Amino acid sequence: MYTQSGELVIIFRDKEQKKGIGFLAGHIKSLRACIIVLIMCAGTVPTLIAYTGILKAYETRAVSLRTAEIQNQCTILCNHLINYNYLEDRSSEVINAELTQLTNIYNGRVMIVDRELEVISDTYALDEGKMMVSSSVVQCLKGNSTNYYDKKNRYIEVTSPITQPGDEQVTAVMLASVSTDTIEDSLRIFYTKGRAIVGVVTVVLLALSVLLADMIVRPVRKIAREIEGITEGYAGEVLHVDTFAETSRISAAFNKVMKRLKQLDDSREEFVSNVSHELKTPLASMKVLADSLVTQDNVPIELYQEFMQDIAKEIDRENDIINDLLTLVKMDKTAQNLNIRQVNVNELLELILKRLKPIAEKKNVEIVLESFRPVTAEIDEVKITLAISNLVENAIKYNYDNGWVHVSLNADHKFFYIKVMDSGMGIPKEDQNHIFERFYRVDKSHSREIGGTGLGLAITRNAVIMHRGSVKVYSAPGEGTTFTVRIPLIYAINQEVRS
Repeated sequence: MYTQSGELVIIFRDKEQKKGIGFLAGHIKSLRACIIVLIMCAGTVPTLIAYTGILKAYETRAVSLRTAEIQNQCTILCNHLINYNYLEDRSSEVINAELTQLTNIYNGRVMIVDRELEVISDTYALDEGKMMVSSSVVQCLKGNSTNYYDKKNRYIEVTSPITQPGDEQVTAVMLASVSTDTIEDSLRIFYTKGRAIVGVVTVVLLALSVLLADMIVRPVRKIAREIEGITEGYAGEVLHVDTFAETSRISAAFNKVMKRLKQLDDSREEFVSNVSHELKTPLASMKVLADSLVTQDNVPIELYQEFMQDIAKEIDRENDIINDLLTLVKMDKTAQNLNIRQVNVNELLELILKRLKPIAEKKNVEIVLESFRPVTAEIDEVKITLAISNLVENAIKYNYDNGWVHVSLNADHKFFYIKVMDSGMGIPKEDQNHIFERFYRVDKSHSREIGGTGLGLAITRNAVIMHRGSVKVYSAPGEGTTFTVRIPLIYAINQEVRS
């Protein structure tokens, strides 16, 4: 509605509308939360992946180095065993010292197993003389060194074959099991420090995400505040938020919507004013005529009849305005309830021109119908008849005596086209953009002499638009007027409308 100062004020008429601004504010908060979550995920997920990957890579590398180191020590020790003939005489203090030293350095255990799978030496002195049936020992007896990492029990097991010089056959196997406690200790330190680093990164990311979310949401929040300001009154350019390209486009689009809304409200206000004026004018004329009869005594019958005929004409004019208004209102309410069916457009045009022929004969206007091909289309026959009748009737009324009206029908694979051309007075260019507005008249004085309500072309345009079609005008003063109507052959609700 408009205030006394001329401002447009939006009034919320139900609870849902009143909740609209609060609903928008709630969505802005949700947007802020989503942005924070996205930034946090974008930062913490790669950090956690990198953290886990680094620890895994360190563990793999440490185990690989420790395994290679033990494997190398076992190979050297196996060569010493052969040199000191330790398999035959296990009393060598040098070899025993080396075995003990290897066990102590790596916090492990070393056993020597012969080809019969008997443990001939054990640094723990627990299993000597016992059988050692192990897949890794059997595999090593075939000449293949093995290694195995048991993460759960935290040890590395390595086997190394013992062979006599010049003999490829494995005579015994050295089996070494060493602890990985030092690796686990290092991993534990890395885990602790890594968690601390991840925690710091998370806190920093949280702070940055809050700042970035506020920066991103701030212009949206500003848009929301300015939309709230619309409820207080209308000002030319409502939104001026150019922080980002997106918010700039939103502002521009919203300003266009508000401008269009104001135009619609101005048009509605003008329409109400025009309706009031058009309905009041015949009533005023009838009042003047009736008062003239009442105030005069002994009115001659001829004058009385003349005044009554004038009153009857004004009543008819009032009735025409009301009927056209009702037609427009009915079209607005039933835009989605068209009575669509297959109609022979050629026969429809012939019938329309036949009905209007008496009006043309009064001005000696020639009507010509030219059909280029048979046309059948899905239309509402009543509404299209009303639209074309208005165009042809206007072409007759606003024509010169002894003029002509040429109606043509053509079609392609998608649309059918109706042209209504006349030899009339034409329409000035500055008026052509307004002739489809309700109650608009190019020449008001001449229009009142001719008759009509000023609603015919508005009804025509509404009827054509309801069929997803378009109507255009081409004219010049003194050179006649051509109206072109384009309507789809097949009615489709979701078809694009171009007018």
